[in-house]
Amino acid sequence: MKPTIRQRIRYHFDNLMSRGTPAMIGMLFVLSLAIVTISGLIISIFKFRQAQDPTPLPFGEAAWESLMRTLDPGTMGQDTGSEFRFVMLFVTLGGIFIVSALIGVLNNAIQNQMERLRKGRSRVLESNHTVVLGWSAQIFTILDELMTANENQPKARIVVLADRDKVEMEDEIRDRIRVRGKTRIICRSGDPIDPNDLEIASPHTSKSIIVLPPENSDPDTDVIKTVLAITNNPKRHEKQYHIVAQIRRPENLPILRMIGERDNVQIVFTEEIIARVVAQTSRQSGLSVVYTELMNFSGDEIYFKYEPELVGRTFGESLLMYEDSCVLGLRKADGTILFSPPMDSLIESDDKIIALSEDDDTVQLSMYATSLNPRPGLIPINEQVIRSSRNPQKPRPEKCLILGWNRSGSIIVRELDNYVPRGSLLTIVADIYGIEKQLKVQGIKLKNQKLVVKEGETADRALLDQLKVDEYNHVIVLAYSTLEPQEADAKTLVTLLHLRDMAGHDPTPFSIVSEMLDIRNRELAEVTQVDDFIVSEHLVSLMLAQFSENPDL
Repeated sequence: MKPTIRQRIRYHFDNLMSRGTPAMIGMLFVLSLAIVTISGLIISIFKFRQAQDPTPLPFGEAAWESLMRTLDPGTMGQDTGSEFRFVMLFVTLGGIFIVSALIGVLNNAIQNQMERLRKGRSRVLESNHTVVLGWSAQIFTILDELMTANENQPKARIVVLADRDKVEMEDEIRDRIRVRGKTRIICRSGDPIDPNDLEIASPHTSKSIIVLPPENSDPDTDVIKTVLAITNNPKRHEKQYHIVAQIRRPENLPILRMIGERDNVQIVFTEEIIARVVAQTSRQSGLSVVYTELMNFSGDEIYFKYEPELVGRTFGESLLMYEDSCVLGLRKADGTILFSPPMDSLIESDDKIIALSEDDDTVQLSMYATSLNPRPGLIPINEQVIRSSRNPQKPRPEKCLILGWNRSGSIIVRELDNYVPRGSLLTIVADIYGIEKQLKVQGIKLKNQKLVVKEGETADRALLDQLKVDEYNHVIVLAYSTLEPQEADAKTLVTLLHLRDMAGHDPTPFSIVSEMLDIRNRELAEVTQVDDFIVSEHLVSLMLAQFSENPDL
């Protein structure tokens, strides 16, 4: 069926409206021009004039008079002459329609622009900023630490790009952390996996990029895709990107290293780190506090610095050359890290001093070290007062109990086997089936421990009494990875309360180390008087923030 003229006009009008605000404003301009031109021609051709003006208006003057009445309807109040008034009445009515339509178009355009800004789709025009890609519960700790690290910076910027609503992200950040200093947090909505959305955060001009894993069943896949979108971006620069990424499964480590071989990609293997911290803390109470203090920016941190004045001197000499810093080791030119090397190790020209200090600008040689003394730092040591044990006590077999299970469990078992003497006993109790099979699949072979695995409800007091917990040297309580964070922490709290009561009746109390998932539950858990709490996600977040600010780490 052939379309009618009305249908054609409506079709072209719809196409014009779909072109947006500029097209609609242009249409109103053409309509105004048509009204002014037609009315001017009518007045000049038919010589319509006002009653008090005997001279007919030429076309130019008539068009001007029409334009004034189009823009201001009140102008026609002074018109005289019936023919002139009649023409100007239609001009004024047309002007009212056009001005009203123009106001509506502009108002709609402003609303659309405000909505676009609210959605956070505009590109960030910053440089030397930190980009955080993704969203999880870790982001609040990371942002808080980054603000602490940049308190002495005059114009620090942190850009967050996540597949969430911009206003919701800003509200959550405002509720959870306090923005301080001159740091500004900029939120944008977009999918970090999409290279086009990635451009919104301006990653090519950033100083570092933190990739957060999403809270789903396979977070490593999204992390790998995000790193791939950065490193293989057609708009990438030739310099290395500084990327910090978190990974959960060991089989994905080679893939991520291969993707980031052109760049400086620092990979945080969550399970490995948490497992080592748990294993070491179970043997030395208070160690988790030390790790937390080293990783956050509120106290002292680890820094790397070239010291040309120490070239040719020994590591032992360098220990006494700082008043406000503590020397930990050396970083060689090839990247090798030497913690507490032999005292006679020479410091070469390309070596960096590894120091623990309050800030990067406090790693300064003392006045004594920079004096004219040819061999500063050589303080005489009386070795006769150093006493060593001639009869070291032989280590006794230990008994360790693990309550609960998660992805870090197998690594904890492996790490514990490296510390305990031969003949020790490790008992695992969890409400999970197939732990022994899991350890076998992962190739965990024990040489110093005998392994006993039992299935049961770890929060059950009757089961804990049957286990005779008071006969163990160390107890480790792990959060179940198969449960939601709050549910897992709740079960951990119940278990800890039972253990505290049992330890209170034991003349030789055992050490208790517990893993928590949500840092907000730590205050609740302090009532259990456990030796150490390890908030796994919090500790990993501290490490991500440290690595983003200090690439040498």
